[in-house]
Amino acid sequence: MQMDDKSDPKSDAAQVASSTIALRAGTAAAVTALATAGAIWLLGRGAYDWVKAVHVIAVISWMAGMLYLPRLFIYHCDAEPGSRQSETFKVMEKRLLRLIINPAMIVSWVLGLWLAWAAGWFAAPWFQAKLAGVLALSGVHGYFSSAVRAFAEDRNRRPVRFWRLMNEVPTILMIAIVILVVVKPF
Repeated sequence: MQMDDKSDPKSDAAQVASSTIALRAGTAAAVTALATAGAIWLLGRGAYDWVKAVHVIAVISWMAGMLYLPRLFIYHCDAEPGSRQSETFKVMEKRLLRLIINPAMIVSWVLGLWLAWAAGWFAAPWFQAKLAGVLALSGVHGYFSSAVRAFAEDRNRRPVRFWRLMNEVPTILMIAIVILVVVKPF
């Protein structure tokens, strides 16, 4: 028996739309990076406050996504696999990750490292602790990315309770990171 090579037009359209969305997100991240690089070049040391402002905006965007994504997983667990509701959650999760969370994390990291370099913080103990917290948050981000793939393939095996607990992890890390940055306790 030979398989028919015809593809599903809906699937093809969804892939094109997804590629277009990813291209737009990548373009937005690139424009942000170029604008920031331009500000650094034009303003020199005077660019520090502008870079810090863009960094804070990126961190807020990253955290908004990291706090919302596990909430979507909680709702997705209750949806019947293959149902219209489940398919809607798949689109929401994928777009949130690709359009907001991933670009925001990249901008946060790049600008954060530049800020640390410009201010000479790499040797400061509070900064090293903060960096460990950001690395942990990035690890959670990676785990959530793999969960988006698992949900997209109807392979999630985690119960709602697990996702309710995971929903708190970014919050705890964020609190620790903010205290380290603002208070600089050591």
